[in-house]
Amino acid sequence: MSPPTDLEQVVNAEIKEWHFHIYFHQNNAEEHHAALELRDAVLRLRRDGAFVAVPLFRVNTAPIGPHPVGSYEIWVPSTSFASVFSYLCQNRGNLSIFVHPLTREERKDHEIRNAWIGPSFALDLSTLPVLSEELPLQYASLKLGYSAPEPDYTLEERRRIGANVERILRSEKEAARAPSD
Repeated sequence: MSPPTDLEQVVNAEIKEWHFHIYFHQNNAEEHHAALELRDAVLRLRRDGAFVAVPLFRVNTAPIGPHPVGSYEIWVPSTSFASVFSYLCQNRGNLSIFVHPLTREERKDHEIRNAWIGPSFALDLSTLPVLSEELPLQYASLKLGYSAPEPDYTLEERRRIGANVERILRSEKEAARAPSD
């Protein structure tokens, strides 16, 4: 099966919200402290406008759900994903971070649509539903992610941007060219 290339289909399927789960071994005081320091840093940076990231109030000091060790979650809208990912890559220390999208297919999000920053851990996916009826909206009051009132760009604006990028890249020897279909 070929990946989809229909612009409208791809845009409508974009993931709008993500979770970063910061892992620490619950009996390791040093890792627990490092995880909480990272959480406080993210909260300060959010306050100061570096990005939008919402750590869940609760810090799990024992395994919960599919997560095999202590952890906490950080919700991030797609508009802040790159900034948060970059910050956590550079500042995680020895902590592992599990990253997954939020869609109606929660088990797939945790099993095949995931990424790790640092070493991975085995998850217990038996606790997760295969398909949820509800779209996983979090923090709708922010009007970001799935609750954003409008898309960042219309389909026509995306087409113009794409055509402009292709025009500029024609002179770049190392850039691959889009198929002409």
